[in-house]
Amino acid sequence: MIPAIVLAAGASSRMGRPKALLTCGTRTFVRCILDTLREAGVVDAIVVVRPGADDVVREISMAGFGRAITNTDPDRGQLSSLIAGIDAIDPRSLAALMTLVDVPLVSSTTVRALLARAPHSHAPIVRAAYAGRHGHPVIFKRALFDALRRADPAVGAKAVLRAHAIEDIDLGDPGVIEDVDTPDDYRRVTGSM
Repeated sequence: MIPAIVLAAGASSRMGRPKALLTCGTRTFVRCILDTLREAGVVDAIVVVRPGADDVVREISMAGFGRAITNTDPDRGQLSSLIAGIDAIDPRSLAALMTLVDVPLVSSTTVRALLARAPHSHAPIVRAAYAGRHGHPVIFKRALFDALRRADPAVGAKAVLRAHAIEDIDLGDPGVIEDVDTPDDYRRVTGSM
């Protein structure tokens, strides 16, 4: 079993409002991602949120899939949210699929393919890519969980990524690199705002 961890505890300072609640069509980003994960066959999804993110927690509950956990100190950086997610999954999990709430356009086909490939890959990291660029989701095998816990929060997971073999999988899905950080990104990706 490979559960999913959705990182949604950022401050959204460049966006000016919670990215998890931005809409893509008729759904919020967090709902879109949870629907994609469920369609791909993920059986357990954790969304890591900031303290006081009641609207996001409500949206997760309304999705009928996934559960929210709170990163009590999200200002320590994205790695702290990933560790909070790892600590909340079943300890028998073979790996964890990590994605970001501001990468909402990944297809369920891509997620399904990553999940299918990970148990057979010799690399401890399996990552989505598109046109020579790496993106999300990223699957970290259980053998790296302790390395992630020990990583320097100032550097984040990048040190672990640099120190281990990665199998990048390009399935022709541009959604894996569509990261929405600013209002301009949001307009470009969704035509909204």
